[in-house]
Amino acid sequence: MRTVYLGTSEFAGTVLERLAASAHCPQLVISRPDRGRGRGRKLTSPPVATLARELGIALVQPADVNTEESRAVIAAAEPEALVVCAFGALIREPLLSDQLIYNVHPSLLPRWRGAAPIERAIEAGDQRTGVCIMRLVAELDAGPISSRVEEPIRADDDFGSLSRRLAELGGEMLCEAIGSGAGFVEQGEQGLTYAEKIEPEDRRLDGTRPAVDLERRVRALHPHIGAQLLLEGGEPLGVEQVSALEATDLEPGRLVGREGRMLLGCAPGALELQRIKPSGGRSMAAADYLHGAGRGLVT
Repeated sequence: MRTVYLGTSEFAGTVLERLAASAHCPQLVISRPDRGRGRGRKLTSPPVATLARELGIALVQPADVNTEESRAVIAAAEPEALVVCAFGALIREPLLSDQLIYNVHPSLLPRWRGAAPIERAIEAGDQRTGVCIMRLVAELDAGPISSRVEEPIRADDDFGSLSRRLAELGGEMLCEAIGSGAGFVEQGEQGLTYAEKIEPEDRRLDGTRPAVDLERRVRALHPHIGAQLLLEGGEPLGVEQVSALEATDLEPGRLVGREGRMLLGCAPGALELQRIKPSGGRSMAAADYLHGAGRGLVT
């Protein structure tokens, strides 16, 4: 089947790589424009755009995929279907009606419709998630489903490990769905939840919350966004790896160093910080931080 692929993220890149190796290799890839990143704001291409160039697939990066000009570029590729995966921008009419559009979504719809389904599933303590292949419609992630496969969330999964497995699964499912021409079944509304976009406040580790909640938050945001703890004076401390402890004599929110261990009092329990990233610094073991910049925390 002739396809056009719309995607942006690393997750979408993994799916594209599998699609490109199949009989449904895209005639055209559409990704978001390059953006300035880092302190120098150097223009950087999205992962999907970089991969498309490596694969030798025609690439366009329009500011708006819904314009007449963009639709004409898509039509010129003569696709039988469009595929959308983590594109990061709304697709509106009349493009929605121009083509059959497959969408790869990493959750068990209708649970976790929205922008951050992997992060929200880990943070909520879900024991399983999965991938759905659905038809894109105007309502957010509400389209009918062609296929749905579950994937367990392991106790040590973070965003990085879980998203890799889901992307690989999604690529296989997408190729099978396109090849089989299977129909779509309405997903319904039972169990509906929304995975809201990760905002700055979602990164904060608040010691007045249970330690188990904060441990899941750290895993949900590692390594792509990162959880943060605010030190005295408001300086953010990146937190990359932790473990939740049940018993503690620390008051909630108090951060201390004890016998080479960095501990945050919670309510209930405590969080042991194992790997951290100081503002403007490199990732390091918490014990090394206590020997240097964190000496004032030692009690």
